[in-house]
Amino acid sequence: MNELQTSINDYLNYCKTQKRLDEKTLKAYRIDLRQFSEQISVQKNAEIDSAVIEKHIAVLHHKYQPKTVKRKIASLKAFFHFLEYKDLIEKNPFTRIEIHFREPVRLPKTIPLHTVETLLATIYTCQKNAKTTHQKRCSLRDAAVVELLFASGMRISELCTLHAKDVNLFDGIILIYGKGSKERRIQIGNESVLCTLKKYRSDFQLEIEQCGHFFANSNGKALSDQSVRRMIKKYAALAGIDMHITPHMFRHTFATSLLEADVDIRYIQEMLGHSSIHITEIYTHVAIAKQRDILVAKHPRKNFRI
Repeated sequence: MNELQTSINDYLNYCKTQKRLDEKTLKAYRIDLRQFSEQISVQKNAEIDSAVIEKHIAVLHHKYQPKTVKRKIASLKAFFHFLEYKDLIEKNPFTRIEIHFREPVRLPKTIPLHTVETLLATIYTCQKNAKTTHQKRCSLRDAAVVELLFASGMRISELCTLHAKDVNLFDGIILIYGKGSKERRIQIGNESVLCTLKKYRSDFQLEIEQCGHFFANSNGKALSDQSVRRMIKKYAALAGIDMHITPHMFRHTFATSLLEADVDIRYIQEMLGHSSIHITEIYTHVAIAKQRDILVAKHPRKNFRI
């Protein structure tokens, strides 16, 4: 194993044990750094200069979209900052590189509120009309999953790793551990949502105790994100919804709906667990797009007869 690869392994171990990064972030770092080590010809840390970095960035721009390139560059920057911090290199090659590129603004995809209502109504109808106990229990859990996604704006990874001990349904408070193990609390303010969550917990108490996670399958194992995706797809088809709905779209819909209801963006930032207000500000673009639709349809000037 060459020096660069050894340093990469040490850095990934540092990210896991010291920075306590989540598995998805570690996987992304692992892929980005492996691609870098395989693409360049040098094997020693000291031999990597700004020219090597710039050549690699040029290759990235050729292969990937700007957003992906930005992430891969961030992975490299963090790695070389680590090398500098550990005195494994004398000069950080990134200090001599200026990176400027514009990435297109991609607006978050939201779900129309009437579609969310239709989806939930379909799940509750399936629960009511279930022919077996197993079907009834599963549809109850599915309703709890979708209700919590929409009520809290949490990420699908946060929902699937949610521990039972972090759910206080008496006070309606959910303790969430987000990216980088950042902790935040979400208050569930709707009584109907709380009622569904309480019914689910009561019905799945045994499975919840088996795995320690709040959302479990009938085998007593933590619910996976793929299971949630399949579940949403199933109910969307049953409801006749002609739209591809992902779990993350509930998060976008949560944030956009609050912004359109004039909730201060700083509160939304806190509820979403964003480290920077600039990340949350993407939802203002969605609100402006909605504003156009409102003014076209609702402004009284359209009724003038001149």
